[in-house]
Amino acid sequence: MPSTTPFEVRWLPTTTSTMDVAAALAADGARHGTVVVADEQTSGRGRRGATWASPPGAGLYLSFVARPSSTNLSLLTLAAGVGVREGIQAATGLGPDLKWPNDLIVGRRKLAGILAEGIAIGAPGQSVIIGAGINVMRAAYPPDVAARATSLEDELGRVFDRHELLASVLTGLAHRLGQLDGNPGDILQAWRAMSPNAVGTHVDWSGGSGVTAGIDDTGALLIRTASGVERVIAGELLWHLGTFGTPGTLEP
Repeated sequence: MPSTTPFEVRWLPTTTSTMDVAAALAADGARHGTVVVADEQTSGRGRRGATWASPPGAGLYLSFVARPSSTNLSLLTLAAGVGVREGIQAATGLGPDLKWPNDLIVGRRKLAGILAEGIAIGAPGQSVIIGAGINVMRAAYPPDVAARATSLEDELGRVFDRHELLASVLTGLAHRLGQLDGNPGDILQAWRAMSPNAVGTHVDWSGGSGVTAGIDDTGALLIRTASGVERVIAGELLWHLGTFGTPGTLEP
């Protein structure tokens, strides 16, 4: 994937999910760098089928059609996280932390989420749709979301132009995706620096309980348990962002 990508952006006033629109475009042969953005999603989704609240005009909701090679696909979500985070920081000055595998957080609150869905992986026309939802303005979120969400406006006290933010995020995203084939070590180094919670944080998951011990070179999360170090590549984790033994809980 080239690090300098000409983007083809389609901005919609409303849609069910930008992921669905981008997937349909990819199936019809849309090139790398095709982007679908919406002012509102009526059925926005997050990882593992979760709902992503998408109030009209309150966030930046986008899906990016990527045409990756088969090299280092396991790092694609991490690369996307680094790129989106760098785009946000370049546009706003705010540098959120990354939380494995796909969240951007400020303190214990989620600012943005990233989703990657593969299409025909292994086939000549394979593609990955990378979705990003960024909370830009304060909004009337459902109570369960409001308790664990934040926005750029909440954090910085001012309103941001979503078009300028989009341009910055796409630049960062394309740059980091372009490194998958040539400089995956740079992605890993950047992700580790942006994710202090990946080391020393108490987590619970289906395999038990332990303390994070970083990521390996394939992007898997390492968790130190009483019986050794476990390698986690997927699944739901409950993060306790605080000191071990007196955690501050953050749902996945």
